Amino acid sequence: MQSTRRGAHRWIGRLDRYLLRHVSRLPGGGHDDFFRRLSASANHGKLWMGVAALMALFPGKTRRAALHGLIAQAVASAVTNGIFKTLLPRTRPLPEHLPVFRFVHPQPKSSSMPSGHSASAVAFAVGAGLVRPALGAALAPAAAGVAYSRVHTGAHWPSDVLFGSAIGAGAALVTRHWWPVRPPFPQAARTWTDAPKLPEGDGLSIVVNTLGGSFTEETADALREVFPKAHINTVHPDEDLLEEIAATADAPGTRALGVWGGDGTVGAAAAAAVERSIPLLVLPGGTLNHFARDAGTGSLKEAVAAATNGDAALADVGVVTAERGLAENPEISELIMLNTSSIGLYPNFVRRREHLQPALGKPLAGVVAMFRTFAAGTPTTLTVDGKRHKVWIAYLGRGRYYPRDHAPLLRPVMDDGLLDVRLITADESFARIRLLWAVLTGTVADSRITHLREAKDVRIDAGGAPMALAVDGEALAGVRSVAYSVRPKALAYYSPHS
Repeated sequence: MQSTRRGAHRWIGRLDRYLLRHVSRLPGGGHDDFFRRLSASANHGKLWMGVAALMALFPGKTRRAALHGLIAQAVASAVTNGIFKTLLPRTRPLPEHLPVFRFVHPQPKSSSMPSGHSASAVAFAVGAGLVRPALGAALAPAAAGVAYSRVHTGAHWPSDVLFGSAIGAGAALVTRHWWPVRPPFPQAARTWTDAPKLPEGDGLSIVVNTLGGSFTEETADALREVFPKAHINTVHPDEDLLEEIAATADAPGTRALGVWGGDGTVGAAAAAAVERSIPLLVLPGGTLNHFARDAGTGSLKEAVAAATNGDAALADVGVVTAERGLAENPEISELIMLNTSSIGLYPNFVRRREHLQPALGKPLAGVVAMFRTFAAGTPTTLTVDGKRHKVWIAYLGRGRYYPRDHAPLLRPVMDDGLLDVRLITADESFARIRLLWAVLTGTVADSRITHLREAKDVRIDAGGAPMALAVDGEALAGVRSVAYSVRPKALAYYSPHS
């Protein structure tokens, strides 16, 4: 075996010297300066970072190609310099192997095998080409030029360049599914219905909950300007929110219920509207305005237009039945769910993501928040529809959300009759490492730890232990089991015609 290996090394060495002799015999000229400068431009990947910056100016596939090229380049560089240069020590060509005017001083001191420049060049070109083949073809001459320049300037043997190029191509192929392009979100679809027209808020009763303070009165004053004929009830911290919502909905002359507040307040108002069969106008008074955004009333102007014109549609509502207390004498609570419910670490993840988002942007904030949340968190043992899991996150959305990964954002259809069920489990070996790797590479949706499905009803049991349950952002304590179902088209809500 050793003799065979030594024979292979001698054969490669002879081929390298043979090829290098032919390179050394090339006449001198302007091409020597060209390859010297081209080689130097690719030091530390600077050339490819510059090319990627130019490509990033063009949105769509070009920008995506730049991202994949940089990811492939980073992986190729790490493997080349962190692994193979340590495992395969080799002396670089000596000055006597090439003409003095061509040999670049000083030469790198690391192992000659393999060529890091070649690995990075080929990784970037192939990585970009897998997304946009025309760009890959355009970058191929530059990548080949950088690879050849390492031989032309005496920095590497030809076999170093070939091996480095193979590593680069492999890195591009391995990373081709990392951070995949998200498919376009479906267009919003509505089931329109008749609703009262509310010019200047005539027939509209609005409950305002901003947790007290002067801002509550300022909000009420602003709403009176756009809805001068509306009945407006401001809720103060010492008042019972549910009672105030009911009183607002039952006010004389009320034909529609308006709500200004967070997700929990909106959910409570929706329950009152469903019970009384009156339409709901959701105003953008929360932090994220989940339902208002999906309903198309993400701004006060849009909400006023919809109410004035009587534009309304139908939405499903989720019904959450929670069991608390002792098993022999359980306390049953039934809640309306407009948006989402979660069990486990998801609320902590969302809070961290929202805190980091202003500084980092949503995609990077999601990655950092996921790492911080799950690095120290522990899974919860749950039985989901009769199947036992160790669960990091159990997430249920009322309706199909997009994108199909750990950070759903939009819900184009409000009455599809479905629950969007997403579990991130710790059932598999090395679950924490799998999770963090999936987050790092953007492959959460395709990972074995992620379970995505749609259902019309779901039951989750914590085996007698209390679980951390949140419904539309409101926490419920001491819940032992919970059942979810869908009430189709139960809520009429104002939504502007596009």
